Amino acid sequence: MRASVLSDWLAQRLDRGSAQPVYRQLHKLLQQAILSRELPAGARVPSSRLLAAELGIARNTVTQVYEQLVLEGYVTSATGRGTYVADTSPDEIVGSAEIGSIEASGNSGMFGAAARASGVATNSPARLPSTAAPGATMGSGQGALATDHPQRSAATARALSARGARLIASAGVSKRQGGAFMPGVPDVSRFPARIWTRLHNKYWRSLRPDLLTYAPGGGLALLRHVLADYLRTSRSVRCSPEQIIITTGIHQSIDLAVRLLSDPGDTIWTEDPCYWGVRSVLHVSGLNTRPIAVDSEGLNPSPADFAAPPPRLMLVTPSHQYPLGMVMSLARRRMLLEYARQHQCSIIEDDYDSEFRYGSRPLASLQGLDTAGQVIYVGSFGKTLFPGLRVGYLVAPEALAESFATASAELYREGQLLQQAVLAEFIAEGHFTSHIRKMRALYGQRRQVLLDALTRRYGDALPAIGGDAGLHVVLQLPEGSDDRAVAEAALARNIVVRPLSGYYSSRERANAGLLIGYACVPDEEIPPAFETLAEAIDTTLPAFA
Repeated sequence: MRASVLSDWLAQRLDRGSAQPVYRQLHKLLQQAILSRELPAGARVPSSRLLAAELGIARNTVTQVYEQLVLEGYVTSATGRGTYVADTSPDEIVGSAEIGSIEASGNSGMFGAAARASGVATNSPARLPSTAAPGATMGSGQGALATDHPQRSAATARALSARGARLIASAGVSKRQGGAFMPGVPDVSRFPARIWTRLHNKYWRSLRPDLLTYAPGGGLALLRHVLADYLRTSRSVRCSPEQIIITTGIHQSIDLAVRLLSDPGDTIWTEDPCYWGVRSVLHVSGLNTRPIAVDSEGLNPSPADFAAPPPRLMLVTPSHQYPLGMVMSLARRRMLLEYARQHQCSIIEDDYDSEFRYGSRPLASLQGLDTAGQVIYVGSFGKTLFPGLRVGYLVAPEALAESFATASAELYREGQLLQQAVLAEFIAEGHFTSHIRKMRALYGQRRQVLLDALTRRYGDALPAIGGDAGLHVVLQLPEGSDDRAVAEAALARNIVVRPLSGYYSSRERANAGLLIGYACVPDEEIPPAFETLAEAIDTTLPAFA
């Protein structure tokens, strides 16, 4: 084989002025040449001394590249025999009709003739066709191998599953994670970072090795103990520390409950409207969701709902319905608990922002009324502290607590024990409740500023609902309004709101409105930001212009 053939090709593509080292460039180019079969199996590559001299680079550089390619299985090397391209083709799976054409082209390419002339057997059985694009060669002068683009296009062409396509089509996640008026985002600038840093540094100074490994089933024992005390006191949750499972948040808590308590094809009752993120978790789990309309008392099953086969699960937000904000009445709570007891259903209680209630104390949990072990209670620190913390929790019924802990460790292999230890001490020292009190006052003030701006602009024409708790209000729009168009018009003005219709199970059942978050907007920025939002409303809905 003539070394100059490979050397010339490499010399044309090595960029001496690039920030990427020559070693990495050479390694990548040789990899690509082998994968595209331009350097076919069995071809002998030049010696390190010869290739280094041809390229004008250090021999050690070429030697290191060859050694790396040997480790990765691209080439083989033996003392006294030289270095040869290894057979890297996939196992044979093609039909006999394709074998002839592959064999005929197997040793083609710029260096194929040299390989045959060297007398080295390639021993290449019929394999999958090359991924190189038709007609693309290394000699095309394009400056890149044929594998660069076909790999990308093949990945693009690969079809999503029906489940995956449905998930992407219904995804509500936004590229924007803050600003006026992004719903559900707390003011992270007010987080007591100095206290948190002090506690964090304390653990790092006398670091325990057991905090750097995988979490035990259920999470750090200390956090489970302090969290049990907090939930008993603040939310009337009846639990022991062993019933608490530490998770990464509401999504994972619900995912764990669904996996353990249902099978694909089972039915789950959900509120209509409900949080789109939870709906996505349920869809990819293979459950059949039965949307149940809500009224002023919360989830309101119809006679047809009761006549249908009972669900395996129910998912509710009784303390503050998301997104409309109503509180589930005591009579409705007792009805659901009794129905679940009679039909052996499980209820997942999503208590996502119960700490932020204005004008009254936080309401007791549904789980606190449960005497039959039917309720799985889930919560998170994402709203109360900061979303990036990624710590949530689940309270399992006593009879299922060990199974939940085992499943959590088996499925997710949790860690973050150092973070959990800091959080446990943060709660135990009283910083958590102190922070909640401060933020409740701050958010209550911002809520009022927003409501005042709304009243000044529209009076009673566009009522706001759901503002007694949480981090957003829902601005009701007239029936038939296109709230998605309003949200798009607002986004064009750098204002982020969410259309209420997107939270319903179907357009036919949807009411029009806007979710307006106020928690992450400073007081003085709320009035001008709302005026900008009003421009989008007036432009899209001429009746209000």
